[in-house]
Amino acid sequence: MHIRTAVAAAGVALIQSASAASVEAKNVIYIVPDGYGPASQNMARDLASLIETGTSGANPEIHELAVDDLAIGRVRTHSASSMITDSAASGTAFAAGHKSYNGAISVTPEGLPVGSILEAAKLGGLKTGLVSTTSISDATPAVYAAHVANRGSQPLIAEQQLGYSHPLGSMVDLLLGGGRCNFSPNTTEGSCRSDGLDLLAYAEEKGWTVAQDRNEFDALSKAELPLLGLFAEESMRYEMDRKVLQDEPSLLEMAKTAVNVLHNATRRNEKGFFLMIEAARIDHAGHASDPANHAIETWMYNDVIAWVREWIDKHPDTIMLSAADHETGGLTLNGYDPLPLRNSTHSREHLESVWNNRPESTDEEDFLRSDILPAYGLDDASDDQVKTILEASSIGAGMASVLSARAGVDWSTGGHTSVDITLHGYAAGRKRRALQADLAGGWDNTELPRYIEDVLDLDMDAVTRKLRKASEKDSSWLGKRDVARRSLDGCDH
Repeated sequence: MHIRTAVAAAGVALIQSASAASVEAKNVIYIVPDGYGPASQNMARDLASLIETGTSGANPEIHELAVDDLAIGRVRTHSASSMITDSAASGTAFAAGHKSYNGAISVTPEGLPVGSILEAAKLGGLKTGLVSTTSISDATPAVYAAHVANRGSQPLIAEQQLGYSHPLGSMVDLLLGGGRCNFSPNTTEGSCRSDGLDLLAYAEEKGWTVAQDRNEFDALSKAELPLLGLFAEESMRYEMDRKVLQDEPSLLEMAKTAVNVLHNATRRNEKGFFLMIEAARIDHAGHASDPANHAIETWMYNDVIAWVREWIDKHPDTIMLSAADHETGGLTLNGYDPLPLRNSTHSREHLESVWNNRPESTDEEDFLRSDILPAYGLDDASDDQVKTILEASSIGAGMASVLSARAGVDWSTGGHTSVDITLHGYAAGRKRRALQADLAGGWDNTELPRYIEDVLDLDMDAVTRKLRKASEKDSSWLGKRDVARRSLDGCDH
């Protein structure tokens, strides 16, 4: 073990420990399956086995998924304010190496900014990127390239990500995901901003390539940095909906583009890249207790891991680490059988939208049976189950409850839990064994960025010093802690 002493400010000594890295790498890819836990993997693997092999029950033919043999350790997730973290506090830990309160975006409990591993990479000469299936200015991607007192300040986070108000300029070279509403002026329909600042126009003025739809995404494979792709006003579609509607890129497609564009920009350089990829909607499906959807999002995460693993085999100067920020839903599998999940083709969220926009003259039960239940895999729902769904707090809640019960899927909460999460990792050749040896065992989430710091020979504390100096002159860029939060369902994601 080694000890790295960070900046001391406001009487608080910021000291972190991490495993001394025996691995060196040019590139690091960090993948966050937001809200993912061990049971998430179990459920996804069993559903994949059913779909790929046609078998289920007591003795299914197992279809292994990508991360099934990549577990190397476990990670503790509590925040400074609660045993149950939110994505902002946990993100601050695994991006900047510091515990903070729920809602904090790379600031300490005292409100002081702390440098992230991505910012250290940028100042160290590497290229950097962030990919997510939720708003790119939401908590998990935000902690890498912004510093605000409250995660609800997404318009301010968007400004910092592009360098408009970040005291060190833009720290990220590539942004792919949702959240266009935080970049659009308030004169635009659907904008989430209270002002007229047009960050999309600002990005173009600063030389960013900007893409906003599927066709423009398809042209990005040969694009040069910096690159901004925003493909939804807020969160992007769940994968099961996207596969049907085909109007947005998938997480796997965005991951491939990000890795290839960053690699092309650095392949002839001594310095490489740092990339964070977030499978964000595993978490959202967990909050919604939406079983088939949660499994499909987890399966997509595994597909991303599989592709990155193959890419690393061809580019052994790269390592991959992956850990969730927390588990969501308290998911347990009690007499689990994936068979009832097999025929779901749409998420609860999508079908609730269809239901809420049904023609006024429509008979509710007929519409439910004809247009909603078949797409959720409940076309054979009994009269009692239909009654239960219609009498539930919402159509979505009723359907999720019925489908979960059929499949033996139990949710203990609609929020997060404090259980440890699994650390996965991959490197090619002999580096893989060294990586496993370095990170075997249990870790606090604050230790992960310190390990990457050693791998890439960076200095996060130097970034913190620069940020603190800037905040002493003017702290308005940090925003206010009491900003009202916006979220998809009112939960603390």
